[in-house]
Amino acid sequence: MKEANMATTAASMEALLRAAVLEDAEHRDDGLCVVGIFGKSNMQVGALKESLVNNVADKHIFSVFGGPDDGGGIQAFYSQDNRVLYLLLTSVCDSGQLLRACRTLSAGAGHADSHDVWKGLDRQHCLHLLYMFSVCHVLLLVHPNHTFDVTYDRLFRALDALRQKVLPLIRAAIKDCPVSKEWKLNCRPCPPRLLFIFQMNGTLKVSNGSESGSSSDKPKKHSPRRRLQHALEDQIYRIFRKSRVLTNQSSNCLFTVPANQAFVYVVPSADEDPVGSLLGQLRSNCILCEQDSSTQLTGPRRYQQMRRLVRQSGSGVDLFGASAGGQLVDCSLKEFLWQHVELVLTKKGFDDSVGRNPQPSHFELPTYCKWAQVALRLHQVLVGGAEEEDDVEMAAKVQSQLKVLDAFLDADTKFSENRCQKALPLAHSAYQSNLPHNYTTTVHKNQLTQALRVYSQHARGVAFQRYALQLHEDCYKFWSNGHQLCEERSLSDQHCVHKFHLLPQPGEKTDVDHNPPILSHNSRGRYTTSCNCGRKQTPREDPFDIQAANYDFYQLLEDKCCSKLERINFPIFQPSTPDPAPASNQVQRPANEASGAGDADRLREPSTAQSHTPGDTSLSLALSLGQSTDSLGPYGDGEAAESQVQQKRPSLADRQPSTVEYLPGMMHSGCPKGLLPKFSSWSLVKLGPAKLYNCHTGLEQPGFLPGSSFLLPWDLVIRSRTDEEAVLEALDGGASSWPVPNKTLVSKRGNVGSLGRGRRRDDTARAFVGFEYEDGRGRRFISSGPDKVVKVLGPGGAKDPASRVLNTDMPLYIPSPSQGRGVKPHFAQLMRLFIVVPEAPLEVTLNPQVQPGPSPCPLFHPEQTDLVLPPDSFWVLRFPFAYATELGPCYSPKENQPLNNYKVLRGILKATTANPQ
Repeated sequence: MKEANMATTAASMEALLRAAVLEDAEHRDDGLCVVGIFGKSNMQVGALKESLVNNVADKHIFSVFGGPDDGGGIQAFYSQDNRVLYLLLTSVCDSGQLLRACRTLSAGAGHADSHDVWKGLDRQHCLHLLYMFSVCHVLLLVHPNHTFDVTYDRLFRALDALRQKVLPLIRAAIKDCPVSKEWKLNCRPCPPRLLFIFQMNGTLKVSNGSESGSSSDKPKKHSPRRRLQHALEDQIYRIFRKSRVLTNQSSNCLFTVPANQAFVYVVPSADEDPVGSLLGQLRSNCILCEQDSSTQLTGPRRYQQMRRLVRQSGSGVDLFGASAGGQLVDCSLKEFLWQHVELVLTKKGFDDSVGRNPQPSHFELPTYCKWAQVALRLHQVLVGGAEEEDDVEMAAKVQSQLKVLDAFLDADTKFSENRCQKALPLAHSAYQSNLPHNYTTTVHKNQLTQALRVYSQHARGVAFQRYALQLHEDCYKFWSNGHQLCEERSLSDQHCVHKFHLLPQPGEKTDVDHNPPILSHNSRGRYTTSCNCGRKQTPREDPFDIQAANYDFYQLLEDKCCSKLERINFPIFQPSTPDPAPASNQVQRPANEASGAGDADRLREPSTAQSHTPGDTSLSLALSLGQSTDSLGPYGDGEAAESQVQQKRPSLADRQPSTVEYLPGMMHSGCPKGLLPKFSSWSLVKLGPAKLYNCHTGLEQPGFLPGSSFLLPWDLVIRSRTDEEAVLEALDGGASSWPVPNKTLVSKRGNVGSLGRGRRRDDTARAFVGFEYEDGRGRRFISSGPDKVVKVLGPGGAKDPASRVLNTDMPLYIPSPSQGRGVKPHFAQLMRLFIVVPEAPLEVTLNPQVQPGPSPCPLFHPEQTDLVLPPDSFWVLRFPFAYATELGPCYSPKENQPLNNYKVLRGILKATTANPQ
């Protein structure tokens, strides 16, 4: 049942070739004429190509409205009676397939993606056309109007170029097929003859009697439609000859056109009287059927009989002959086509070569079986559906040759590529304009943005994105090829000036000629900095790591200046294994926790009686007995005192620091307990005894501004025992005994009186404190407040008390008193704290806490806090040069950042009366 349907209805090309069509025994050895139909269609109801085949075959074969699942391709119908095989190509050139392709495109598809889809459809259409030009004898080009589309000239030239490329592949594909050598050599049964079918436009409807309205004009020999056909023939032939699509030798052409026969047919427009037209067609068909029933003829005699019958019919629908006015009547479409089909079926072939020495072209009329074998092989190689490995490989080679079509068919891409190629040099110039030799990623991105802006002003079309990516790659290659600057930033937030390089390993020397070079970081920034004690100044490079900033530089100066001075060494990491590792599970303490602890300390500090200021006028009894006065403040209950003692007791982690893991960085409030760094960023050096400092001359060290090297006096009241307290101590036998309530005291003279009558012997000791600031140029000065610099012009030293600086938060950075000529301000950083402890029964406790940034920046402190400085000593505490956490460095403030966020917390020094021995 399936084989019978193949011969009576339309089927897909692949299904027809793979099915075994049952042929009649008497026609099995007859030749086969293959007619191919392709072209374009409009949005009118009823497709022109399908209706033409239905009219020629006198059957309803192809649906003029298309099917819902019609995916395009080649459809075939085999008419065994006429020995004609019709191949109908449906492609994106048809309105139905075009509408279906538009629906498949996604809404968000870009211009380049949509263009790729259309280009793929065009390539598929070209492969189908090449297949039809390789297996057909006659081809019909159908166009929906009466004007020739000149784009076909470019399409045929592209197909001819593609055919020349894939000709060796086609020869290899059909080398085993049972056809002649000429067919195997030329890869087609004959040079196909191309016929053109146009449709009359409604604006060209002219009556057959006279072209003009005047009756006196002489009637023309040919109708307007016939004259239009002749004009189109001349135009088409002239165009194809100019472009060399048609040449003298037909065997070298993609197709041929007849020299002495009509190859253009214009389908007349629909009649205004549809009923009369249908009646005339019905009458003509009845006459033809009656004549056909009497005598059954085949071949050319049948065609001649049909022409005589039409000529003899006296109806108004004469298709050929002379009208009453002497004008030739146009032939029908079937007659137009059949005169070319008869040349094939009679094995005469096409002799379309022209010139002085025309060469005859090959011609072969195959049987259906032979033709089907060749057509199946070509279908697998050109169109698709290959199953064997050799066919798949050959089809892949054919696909690789499709790029030859781009030069002919893809004019949009060619124009876009030309525009984008002209825009690329302009974009490269914009990228390289005003560029330093080496630059950072930020500069690269900014220049690339400018280059893309210039590129987008000139580039157009589907190649825009592809060349934009190429611009990205070109700019990146230019940057990375010797122009990439080192991205490392110093602790002062300055870039390394070297191009991309490697750091030298321990013991390795620098090598500039190495690729990439082996160099140390350098930002070309230089500072003048003093040593730990401040007695020697030397220039230094801008550091890039915290160890070089806070340890290595000062260790180099120690051998020249500070190595013989007494010092308090802060605890550092002592490894117990040869390969210690940095701690990786460090948990940052929340910022509110650190700030809360600082606020609590600030609340406790004013209430403690240990802080001696010049304004203190009385001290409690507990202080005179050498006890802590914290219990007498607002938190002065027993539980608070007990909790404070427990808080001061060191934990197990503090007593036993880790010897396996070390702290990679500086000590701060967010560090885990029990970890120590490998080096200390702080330094506490004893310059000598207290008498080493002369309050009249100040500090005799280099770099100080005139009159700014004087320390601030800190007067401390040393309270001794009164006479009554001495009597009580003698009576009670203990220095720590409390007086009995409501008991009168007796003095040495025997007088009974109150406690106030006893003479108090109070002594005052003077200490000296100085917060030293130093800027990048080595200029130093002592500050007497957050916004004031010590300025002593006459003898006597500084007059401002130290209580102002001790009871407030001192800024870590202040503007330098001597600014340069530039617009950018220079900041001086707190670098040292000078403390002169007098020879008195005092305990001066040192507890520095630095916040080098806005919250949530942690508080930095030395590895050991609450250091007690012995009396009669002159100490200097050197602060870190830079501050950094595990997350990165804490940079110095910029121009628009407030300086009050960078500070040293108050309470850095506390003085208490020492316990009697």
